[in-house]
Amino acid sequence: MKAVRSSMLVMALVLSGCASSGSASGAQEGVSWWNPLSYHWSAALPWHWFGSSLKVSDQGVGGLNGSTSMDQAAINSGLNGDYQLRQGMRGHNGEVINFWQALDDGKVKLVVYGTTQVDRIEVLDADIASTDGRKVGDRFSDTFSKAFGQCELASDSSSSSTAVECKVPGSQHLRYVYSGEWHGPEGLMPADDTLKNWTISKIVWQR
Repeated sequence: MKAVRSSMLVMALVLSGCASSGSASGAQEGVSWWNPLSYHWSAALPWHWFGSSLKVSDQGVGGLNGSTSMDQAAINSGLNGDYQLRQGMRGHNGEVINFWQALDDGKVKLVVYGTTQVDRIEVLDADIASTDGRKVGDRFSDTFSKAFGQCELASDSSSSSTAVECKVPGSQHLRYVYSGEWHGPEGLMPADDTLKNWTISKIVWQR
């Protein structure tokens, strides 16, 4: 989606001058098909194309927060229609966890978890910054000098590699999850000197 936006800029500017009205076409499984006669022209405006307008804060991610319903229309609206949505579920500790994945060019950029309402949002998109300017890919040392009292091993890591989850200073709902090279024993927190070069693998908002 984002990869083709720049190539469509001239087309949209020309067509938007001729369009008097429009409506969003239907979508199946979160995939919207572009139709010049029915395309939602507000989405074609150039300032929606370059980078993400979404921000991560204590209040949520973009328009998503704890009051957002776990349905496609509500999540799509909260994400400004910037992503394709794919629904899924998985088992964890004997429970079924429901989630929506937000994709761009086939790559997962956000994962939204919840039952009836949003409980947790994991941001994997490096174009989405938190209110302090941090993004996926930023180093541990950009925010922290030590892990003690602020970080713990990430208990929900989706891979076998070690990850560390740290409370964002001044925030009640945000965590930064850091990943990096580690050859120590499993279950042991890496030393600060090791962590300083680890980078944010995801930003987590938790209700």
